[in-house]
Amino acid sequence: MMNKDAKIFVAGHRGMVGSAIVRGLESAGYTNIITRSHSELNLCRQNDVEDFFVAEKPDYVFLAAAKVGGIVANAEAPADFLYDNMTLEMNVIHSAWQNGCKKLLFLGSSCIYPRMAPQPMPESCLLTSELEKTNEAYALAKISGLKYCEYLNKQYGTDFISAMPTNLYGPNDNYHPTHSHVLPALIRRFHEAKEAGLAQVTCWGTGSPLREFLYVDDLADACIFLMNNYSGNETVNVGTGKELSIRELTELTAKVIGYEGEILWDSDKPDGTPRKLLDVSKLEKLGWKYKTELEDGIRLAYDDFLNNPMRAER
Repeated sequence: MMNKDAKIFVAGHRGMVGSAIVRGLESAGYTNIITRSHSELNLCRQNDVEDFFVAEKPDYVFLAAAKVGGIVANAEAPADFLYDNMTLEMNVIHSAWQNGCKKLLFLGSSCIYPRMAPQPMPESCLLTSELEKTNEAYALAKISGLKYCEYLNKQYGTDFISAMPTNLYGPNDNYHPTHSHVLPALIRRFHEAKEAGLAQVTCWGTGSPLREFLYVDDLADACIFLMNNYSGNETVNVGTGKELSIRELTELTAKVIGYEGEILWDSDKPDGTPRKLLDVSKLEKLGWKYKTELEDGIRLAYDDFLNNPMRAER
């Protein structure tokens, strides 16, 4: 268990996941949280990361920093996604080990699992068949990070764990019109359509893929729970265990935002993986379950969008 005054480094604290972890730690009474912005510490620079760990010697590390994006961003810049993510995670994990970090939690993504994995996806299906091509570079980087944690545990006796969240949403999300994930993109699109009085909104794909969504503060709660209650080489899935179609998600988002026009579908645009549902039985057996239902979470995310106009401009 982490002591309340333990020195805890949250890498990526300005992002959606990192900021939620900081909120979760503070609300749980942890008082010695270390953060660095990108301008203060570029995690892709090995010497800078090494110097930071030598100086600060954190007891615990939550590695939530990552270069992220949706289907378009991943397709446009696969080399950048592979290099940036591989470099920053290796730098942080390696320096944590070298400087005696008691425990590290590495955050991956459900895209690490094969495109046609069994559904729901158990942790054991990792590397059993080929990945989804549209985000392969990001997936390969995340697989490398969790495997490095596993290999350090085996070779050097570290206590480095990894968690694989499902699709996330919530405060501090990215609402960029082309480089955001599906739910924040829908929030922005329906908000703008409502404001402009548009009679129709066109969405990508067919609407048929099935997806699972987790409110980011629930993920943060799970990460703190795992840091205090789990040790092991195998990753742990974090999700709700519930899924719905993109079409259903789209209609629910329109309802929350109050858009009453027609929703059209552009089937020439890619759908991505047909189904992505995590098997969360392992985490539930450990004693954790999500709290925020999807409609409530979308309302909270929309409030965040409305109250943070700068974020809407990304």
